[in-house]
Amino acid sequence: MKRLTKLHSKKWLLLALLLPAMSIAAELGTALKADTLRLEPFSDAKTKGTIAKNETVEILNKKGAWLQIKTQKNTGWVRIFSVKRGGTSNTNQAKGVYDVASGRASTGKVISTTGIRGLSAEELKAAKFNEEEMKKLESYAVSAEDSQKFAKAGGLKTVQFAYLKGAK
Repeated sequence: MKRLTKLHSKKWLLLALLLPAMSIAAELGTALKADTLRLEPFSDAKTKGTIAKNETVEILNKKGAWLQIKTQKNTGWVRIFSVKRGGTSNTNQAKGVYDVASGRASTGKVISTTGIRGLSAEELKAAKFNEEEMKKLESYAVSAEDSQKFAKAGGLKTVQFAYLKGAK
């Protein structure tokens, strides 16, 4: 009887180990633009490769505002706004940009605020006010006059855009 129990426990252990691997389905996505793959989820991380616009990718992981993706050639990290979750789409480019900006680019069409997109509920709950970082952020502020001088020096011109119409 003990031998039978040991045999059954080994089978259950094997089943317990294999079942999660069999049930996990990879999430696919589409590159919204050509972008750089990074070795780590940081904008100053080493470059590992590139993705092409409209390339189908496999989404492996998410960390903050970054997605770890796998292409046919490479695996690396890109910003969350570089990839539309779900399969490829034949929608027009303007709608795709609107979907990303409004948070509707995910498969569930869930709207999220851009300021917190990519953060998990645990990360939001654990967030703490950092006065030093706020002062650093505020130090980057410039006046409208300084902004206009900068734009003029760079040869930039004012362009007016119509508001996007609301989703139906």
